[in-house]
Amino acid sequence: MSRTVVIRYTTKPDHADENQRLVTEVFDQLARENPDGLRYASFRLADGVSFVHIAEMDDDADPLPELAAFQDFQKGFKDRLEGKPDRSEATIIGSYRFV
Repeated sequence: MSRTVVIRYTTKPDHADENQRLVTEVFDQLARENPDGLRYASFRLADGVSFVHIAEMDDDADPLPELAAFQDFQKGFKDRLEGKPDRSEATIIGSYRFV
């Protein structure tokens, strides 16, 4: 059984590029280490400061917290934000060639 989490947040304008850089580093490490049980996508929205992350994990597997790049992303995360992040569990009802 898998679970899906959607996280949406807005960064302060002067932190958006740094946030994207840190997210890119997470994906770089994922590509190198290729952990099982995770499907993950991140988006920077057209306003330039809003981000959406969608993660689908098998069972209770979540390799993200173990990644050094994700730990670096988490450092100062709240300081980069404008407001609080919105985190929701989600149910996939369909997907067509998504990532």
